[in-house]
Amino acid sequence: MENQFFVSICIPSYNRPSGLKRLLESIDSKKHLNDIQILICEDNAPKRLEIRSVVDEYMKNSHFHVKYVENSINFGHGKNWRECSNQADGEFLIYMGDDDVFVPKALDQYIDWVKDHRELGYILRAYRRIDQKGRAEDFRYYGQDVFHEPGEKAYTDFFLKSVFMSGYTIKREYAIQYKEDSLDSTLYFQIYLMGEICLRYSSAYCNIPIAQMIGDGVSYFGTNDSEKDLFTPGINYAGNLKCFFNYFKITNYFDQKYGFKSTDIIRMELSKYSSYSTMSFYRGFGIKQYIISTKELRKIGLDCSKYFNLYYIALLIFGVNFCNLLVRTIKKILGRRLQL
Repeated sequence: MENQFFVSICIPSYNRPSGLKRLLESIDSKKHLNDIQILICEDNAPKRLEIRSVVDEYMKNSHFHVKYVENSINFGHGKNWRECSNQADGEFLIYMGDDDVFVPKALDQYIDWVKDHRELGYILRAYRRIDQKGRAEDFRYYGQDVFHEPGEKAYTDFFLKSVFMSGYTIKREYAIQYKEDSLDSTLYFQIYLMGEICLRYSSAYCNIPIAQMIGDGVSYFGTNDSEKDLFTPGINYAGNLKCFFNYFKITNYFDQKYGFKSTDIIRMELSKYSSYSTMSFYRGFGIKQYIISTKELRKIGLDCSKYFNLYYIALLIFGVNFCNLLVRTIKKILGRRLQL
């Protein structure tokens, strides 16, 4: 397969003209101008004309190669993700949400890293989050780069870490082979794709925070006609209990197809890590809502680790602010996420 560029920055765009403008302005590579293609696939949003105007204005002054595509109908998350893969011309695809940005001065360093590891099929990256108070927090899953041989361990290790899409990096030659649409209802096509690639090709975690999560606009996730009732718009990831059921749809798919037992592994990972985010989210609505929501998590088996009850008691007694401060302090001391 002939590649015109080394990387295509793929932006599945929907209804966020101001967010898209901010993202485009954050693409600050100085070293790889001719290596980068910027691809925007606009998904027939109500603000299409505004988005088109943002792109037209950006193209007038940009030194990058920009390709803009408007979908004839609203594709939704999974199909528009695949459309980006089909329309891109880069060897590697770096996906970015249109409400996030690149970490300043990180893109050149990251592309250098990818060039040194062209054999990889999938790359998980570190990222940065800016909270509502403007505080920056780096999310590093490990203390150093980690490399995986093809197989089930890579798929399960990277499963939950691949939920956040910005900075998601995959080799286009491999990505376009997978057109499975039966899991589009999960709204996590990228996790399915990661799994298929990691089972067959080498993968790695890169410890460079490249994407910066902002998410300060309206969430349009799950708002198109084909995705209604699959995700609760306006509620952030942590508060969407439907996410957990969707994860299990994907793991059950892999378990049935390959004879794995990955559902049990991911349920344990959710119990150890993701359950805290959900419980802390609902703790902010008061004790009554907190207890009700925790019961729902127990119903789907997320109390399978000892950490679940530890989180439950700590949040119940000490509240969200103290517990979150403790978590941030531990991560800052370690320089990465605590390995449980």
